[in-house]
Parts: sequence; structure tokens; C-alpha cells
Amino acid sequence: MRAAASSPAGRKKRVAPRARPRQCEAMTYAKTYDAPESSPQGSQGEQPPAAKVSAAHRQRGPDRADARQDLITEDMHADLAASRDYDRMTAALAYLSENWRDQPDLAAAAGAAGLSPHHFQRVFTRWTGASPKRMVQALTHASARNLLIDGASVLDAALESGLSGPSRLHDVFIAEEAVTPGQAKAGGEGLVFKAGAAPTPFGTGVFLIAPRGLSALAFADPGEEDAALKDLTDRFPEAKIETDHAAAADWAARVFEARPGETSLPVALYGTPWRRQVWRALLRIPPGRTVSYRDIAVEVCSAKASRAVGAAVGANPISWLIPCHRVLASDGRLTGYHWGVPRKRAMLAYEAARG
Repeated sequence: MRAAASSPAGRKKRVAPRARPRQCEAMTYAKTYDAPESSPQGSQGEQPPAAKVSAAHRQRGPDRADARQDLITEDMHADLAASRDYDRMTAALAYLSENWRDQPDLAAAAGAAGLSPHHFQRVFTRWTGASPKRMVQALTHASARNLLIDGASVLDAALESGLSGPSRLHDVFIAEEAVTPGQAKAGGEGLVFKAGAAPTPFGTGVFLIAPRGLSALAFADPGEEDAALKDLTDRFPEAKIETDHAAAADWAARVFEARPGETSLPVALYGTPWRRQVWRALLRIPPGRTVSYRDIAVEVCSAKASRAVGAAVGANPISWLIPCHRVLASDGRLTGYHWGVPRKRAMLAYEAARG
């Protein structure tokens, strides 16, 4: 028998075990995971399966407890970021509310929030549903409109609202209401609308057509056409209304029958900035989908504004094209449609059937 080798000090030389390659660790993990439960201790000299899985997990990544802690930490960071955004946006809104007459630019508003202009633009738009420039324009328009109604001249309203002159006020009113400041002051005086009735898939449609596009679309049951038309024209008491059923029939075909090459229809929306913001949100609801009034409120402002959103939805002048029929009560009930709940139900079924 060969004598065992010894070290100069007479002790046995200890040979370090050869490390297994990482591929073997993965193979051992797979083998242990598939082992039958009747052999929890494994073969002689091996670790119990649970221990071996845990060891492999420690080498391959964090365990479940670590993952849960990571998720909690991420949520805490997200909550903290949201809180900081809230503080910054309230500061920015306060700044714009107090200084809109100076027509502050993006850099000034971002400075009030303590953010870079690019970051501020992104966060502000996400929080309010409008850009900082759009918010200043809405505040300017609201003030000028009140001044005009109270009897101020177009020039005085422009200067009092922080604008350089009537031409700038004209641009603001066209962007907000699609009417000139003079027309807004006159309550529709000078505007000429064509009005008429035509068949549609949902009964008789009553159309109010402005020079810039479709201004209103209502629906009427037999014998109620005149009442539906009055409902539309009362919104413009000083405007001139011309009866034109042929124009109404042409618009009915454009709205309900797709024409080759016509991918969009011109509309002339007249309304307050708040209502127009809600109507734009309605346009973003896909066909075949429904949302609640609260969903719209959250998108344009806050869940607390659900009642105000309901009023704006009810004032929608262009039925079907601006799909207020896709808005339901929070419990899914079909409620609150100006032209009747049965018609609303038929519209939703019509869209569902057409995919």
C-alpha cells in the first residue's frame, strides 16, 4: 500500500474540492425541483430539496421576500413622486391663476414649479389634461368673454385680458369657441346656420350646419322635429337660421355612411372651454367601449368633478359624432341621454354589432 503524502510539518495535505461549474448548479436545481415528495432528504450526502432550491435561488437572484420588499419600496417611491408632483402642480396652478394676465411663457411657469421646462410640460399636461399654454389661453378667454358680455369693447377686453390687441383676442376666441369675439358678444348675431331634418339609423336627425362645419345634431321621434330644432337654435338666439333639408340629408349621409377618401368631418363647436375639454375627452372613447362619468372626470380634471362632467356631457350639441352615448352611470346603467335611453341603447347595440 502506498504511503500517504505528508507536508513538511508532518500533516496531511488538504485538497480543496473542485468547484462545480454554474451549469451543474442549474441542472441540480432542476433535478431537485422534480424530485418526488416521498424522498425529502434526497440521496445520501445531498442537501434536502428545499435547501438546495433556496441555495440556487440565492445564487440566481433575490428570493420572494426580497422581491416583495422591492415592490413595497417601488410603491413608496411612486407615492413620494406623486406627492411631489401634486405640490409642484398646485404651485404652478396658483402661479398661472395669479399671473395669467402677464401671459407667462413655459419657462416662467416651470420655474414656479421648480422643474425644467420639458419636465414641467409633461407633468402639467398629465395632471390637468391641458398644456400650460392652453391653460393660460383658457383663463384669458374666460375673462375676455365675461368682459364682452358686460359691455366692454373688443379692444378693451383684449387689453384688460393681457393681450396686445384685438387680433390676438380674435385668435384666442377662434381657438376656444370657433367664433370671433364680436360674434360671441352678439350672442350669435351675424352667424348664419342651415337647419334641416333627414332620416338616420336612429330616427329623424335634426342638423344645424355652420359655415365651418356641423354645429349640432339631434334626434327626434315622429312629430317632435320642430321641438328638437328649437332645442338647438335656442343656443344662438341672435343667429340667422335658414331651412335646408337637402343640406341635412347630405350631412346625414356623410355622418352615417362612410364616403371614399373622407376620413374626418369638419365640426364647428360653440361652447365654454370646460365643455369643449369634456367633449374632446368623449371623442377619445373608442367605438364599442363605454366609460363612466367618473372616468371622464378623472381624465379631464378630478373624480370630484363628476357632476360638472355630467352637465357638460348633457350639453353635447353633436350627438353620435361626439359619442356621449358611450358614457354610463358608475353602476353600468344607461341613464341621462338627452334623446332618450332607448335610443342610447340602440346606438350601443349598433356599434357592438358592427364590431
